[in-house]
Amino acid sequence: MKLSFIKPFGQIRIFDVPSVGGKNASLGEMYNQLISKGVQVPNGFATTSEAFWAYLDENSLRGPLLKIVAELDTIRYSNLATIGKKARNLILGGKLSEKLCNEIKEAYHTLCGEESCSVAVRSSATAEDLPDASFAGQHDTFLNIEGKDAVLETIKKCFASLYTDRAIKYRDDKGFEHSEVALSVGVQKMVRADIGCSGVGFTIEPESGFENAILLSGVWGLGENIVQGTINPDEFYVFKPSLERGNYPIIQKKMGDKKLTMIYSKAKKGGATVNIHTPKPRQQQFILSDQEVTNLAKWALLIEKHYNKPMDIEWAKDGNTHELYIIQARPETVHHAKEKNVQIIYKLKEKGKVLTTGNAVGSKIKIGNPIILHSPKEARNLNHDHIIVTDTITPDWDPLLKQVGGIITNKGGRTSHAAIVARELGVPAIVGCGNATTSLTDKVLITLSCAQGKTGYVYEGKLSFKEEKIDFSNIKMPQTEAKMILADPESAFQMSFYPNHGVGLLRMEFIITHSVKIHPMALVKFNELKNASVIRKINKITYNYSNKTDYFIDQLSQGIATIAAAFYPKEVIVRLSDFKTNEYANLIGGADFEPLEENPMLGFRGASRYYSDLYKEGFALECAAIKKVREHMGLNNLKVMVPFCRTVEEGKKVIDIMQKYGLKRGENGLEIYTMVEIPSNVILAKEFAEIFDGFSIGSNDLTQLTLGIDRDSEIMGKLFDENNPAAKRMISMAIASARETNTKIGLCGQAPSDFPEYAKFLVEEGIDSISFNPDALLQGIENINKAEESLIGHHMILNGN
Repeated sequence: MKLSFIKPFGQIRIFDVPSVGGKNASLGEMYNQLISKGVQVPNGFATTSEAFWAYLDENSLRGPLLKIVAELDTIRYSNLATIGKKARNLILGGKLSEKLCNEIKEAYHTLCGEESCSVAVRSSATAEDLPDASFAGQHDTFLNIEGKDAVLETIKKCFASLYTDRAIKYRDDKGFEHSEVALSVGVQKMVRADIGCSGVGFTIEPESGFENAILLSGVWGLGENIVQGTINPDEFYVFKPSLERGNYPIIQKKMGDKKLTMIYSKAKKGGATVNIHTPKPRQQQFILSDQEVTNLAKWALLIEKHYNKPMDIEWAKDGNTHELYIIQARPETVHHAKEKNVQIIYKLKEKGKVLTTGNAVGSKIKIGNPIILHSPKEARNLNHDHIIVTDTITPDWDPLLKQVGGIITNKGGRTSHAAIVARELGVPAIVGCGNATTSLTDKVLITLSCAQGKTGYVYEGKLSFKEEKIDFSNIKMPQTEAKMILADPESAFQMSFYPNHGVGLLRMEFIITHSVKIHPMALVKFNELKNASVIRKINKITYNYSNKTDYFIDQLSQGIATIAAAFYPKEVIVRLSDFKTNEYANLIGGADFEPLEENPMLGFRGASRYYSDLYKEGFALECAAIKKVREHMGLNNLKVMVPFCRTVEEGKKVIDIMQKYGLKRGENGLEIYTMVEIPSNVILAKEFAEIFDGFSIGSNDLTQLTLGIDRDSEIMGKLFDENNPAAKRMISMAIASARETNTKIGLCGQAPSDFPEYAKFLVEEGIDSISFNPDALLQGIENINKAEESLIGHHMILNGN
């Protein structure tokens, strides 16, 4: 039979969007072009736009549909539900022609063979998945449909879904003429994800637009739980350069609760689904192995390169065959068209009481009144001063979301429907809070902040904040390297867009405190612990690790790797742990392993810990994490810095023990720096230069030890001054020795951004780099530029020009 209303996937390419819509055109393109490269795409066929128009004409529906849609209130959309229902019922009342029925049956028979098979039946509008419009969730999909008659009936339902309330509103917002958009239906062999797992992926980090990371997320069972944001999924961040080089590419893994599993209902036919509770062992297990994550990421990268643009994909794993498949791919619509150099920076100017937290979507801050809603039908007179607070957001909410100033949900991850639509609309959202509907009060003013990294915060009341638009392309970078001081991996991707020469100081302590939480020696000597409460806490946190020390290595390496990847291939210098004993003792299990000291600032800290019997087994875990990042993940832009190294002999001991633990100076390009923060470091700088590759001046510690002032003392604090001549003389001496020995030297501190004359002093002395906290970076760059211009002018005068 010659098929005029049907196209098999084998005959569909990307230029067939007018005929089969964006979704089906993409599936056909991948089926034809990427299967040979290893990407698995289930086979199928699509009804054409001609079939849709013929259906409308044979049932005389075009005129009545135009008349119905013409009655739509396009100001307040007050009658949207009525108009949508009328249009859908009109289409559902039609009859499929004999010709179309026969062609669909023939295509189904060719796809399945003699036996019936289960198929997914997906709507694909001819204006769908364009670069500036995702149409995510606007039309209906039906899963696990079996038998020719069931397929015919479902195709008619898909035709009707062109006029869902949300699709009507979406087309209106995007300027599409309703009468010019047709609907193609894709019929695709079913992947049994209901007994396997499924998820989505972005070939670009969806919050920041960082292009070197792939985010994959997934759940047990059908992926609708991710789209609806019903549960928190597993998340995997994959670093593209490591993936392409064959290194271990997973820089971050986050286990979601996955409390529910969506499966097909045995009681109902036609693809009906039901959520069941996920058994506890499955909740505590990643849905994919590292190898499966890597394979999916490779496919995602192939798809991105084929289309030459960032992509949003859907994947599924068949529970019977254990095979992975790509079941959809569309262009990523938020960051692809965004100007990367122009950033709008939001920053809170005061602290407040935190009411709830969740996954931040976007980077904005919004002050507004929370409106607690249990369904979109409850909404009345919403405006941009309102913040919707609800359990979860499904596509039915979409017509409301453009009317409000923010979204907060109990459920949902970064790839849920709520997150995707919020990004596209530019509406700040915090999803997956867990308790938003109970912790917030209706119409009581709140501050929603997505400006603090991946975690979003909801604060009580109105907090003051600033909003600043910055065009980074207008910022001239100085000859003296301007680097960043970072601690929080959550902000690393966003920070990478700032003008910088890399990271001069990565503070490890933040990662240990917030991600690891447990004292390393409590993990090393876990079987010797006596405190039952500590044992319970550690077991709860490390439940899926048979070897407790692996937990420390994994968590620390992922935090470090995220920052190293964000700035790759620029230099990132990680400082080995520099907690004081009282700070170490605050970690879970730490009190049993830390001595009590009168003055921890000058006590058992920094280099002296690393070779001590009291800590060296814990230090071995730090080294293992760094080795994993550099060698296993291939992030050899990472360099290591030793803090508070009192003597040259101590420095040699640390270098020797690092080599014993697999970090040999010079091997695989490893450079080891030391902090210059003790007068002995300055006085013996030339000797320290013989064993270290570089110096970083810690101006706070160096000032306090030069002047003999505890910088934390309220009584003595007024005398603490980095501009003191003695402190500056020490810095001058250190820089001079570094230049004499051809050793790199930088400084980390606040003074060069606070005081232009301090930046001028450092530039004149010949410092190689200055590292700033992110909020001081731009002012610091400006101060360095002025200092360099002044120095050039001075040289020109001296030379008589």
